[in-house]
Amino acid sequence: MDNRADIRDFLATRRARLTPDQVGLPTSARRRVPGLRREEVAVLAGVSTEWYTRLEKGHIAEVSAEVLDAVAEALRLDEDERTYLHDLARAAKPAHRRTPRRREVPLSPQTQWMLDSVTMSAAFVRNGRLDVIGSNALGRALHAPMFASATTAAHGGVPNFARYHFLDEDSKDFFVDWESGSAATVALLRAEAGRDPYDKTLRELIGELSTASQEFSAFWAAHNIRIRHEGIKRLRHPEVGELELTYQSVTLSTQGRTRQDLSFYTAEPGSADEERLRLLASWSAPGADIAAQPKSARASGTKE
Repeated sequence: MDNRADIRDFLATRRARLTPDQVGLPTSARRRVPGLRREEVAVLAGVSTEWYTRLEKGHIAEVSAEVLDAVAEALRLDEDERTYLHDLARAAKPAHRRTPRRREVPLSPQTQWMLDSVTMSAAFVRNGRLDVIGSNALGRALHAPMFASATTAAHGGVPNFARYHFLDEDSKDFFVDWESGSAATVALLRAEAGRDPYDKTLRELIGELSTASQEFSAFWAAHNIRIRHEGIKRLRHPEVGELELTYQSVTLSTQGRTRQDLSFYTAEPGSADEERLRLLASWSAPGADIAAQPKSARASGTKE
């Protein structure tokens, strides 16, 4: 398989979201389709229409980084989208196709020690497919509904954010801003697919979600990209109620091309959200009285 369809659809959707006046071009009264025409993008990028048309058809492997940057500038791509475009070009090169498929790198003991040392923030590590491969006790307690989900049990007890979002209806109660969170989840998967379109397990996950969820398919067709993951998350926890938390993710250094991202969820100091998070932390701490724990904390396996 190749990634020409992804290249074509990504560039076409980015072109369709722009109007001539947004990029300083004259506006014509008669336009049959929304967005910029290919020839207009070509002018902005400083290339021929024929050349850009060939690029949009997926012939991107031999394109220089400088030209890709010119196209990215013409299409007003943000930093994540620009990175994705370069990833698509890199993955299209014959040398990339001959590269041995990536080997899964398990979470190192040192990383788990670091997670366990964090007590007042929920911390976890996910891979590029959005599997949770490591967590501290509070991270498990915070995401207890996902850890207890049938979507987790069906895959060896490994939670996956995308499966939980789209294959478990309870996620719409747990994630207060389900729609925006789901869009971000799909954008993260889309970015990972651009980085390694030959990841068989990732493609199987995308196929599973596309078949089972029309909502996933709609988000997937938008070709939105997200690599850097940070912001505010609102959760409706079954035991402590609604929480508004800030989250930040950083990419860990790992062997090979496998991706691992470390995420922290924290509450504003002195807020009611911090008090609720402290309560959840007290229930989930190693050595906590299991009889005093709510059912969700026990179900998530937070007792050490």
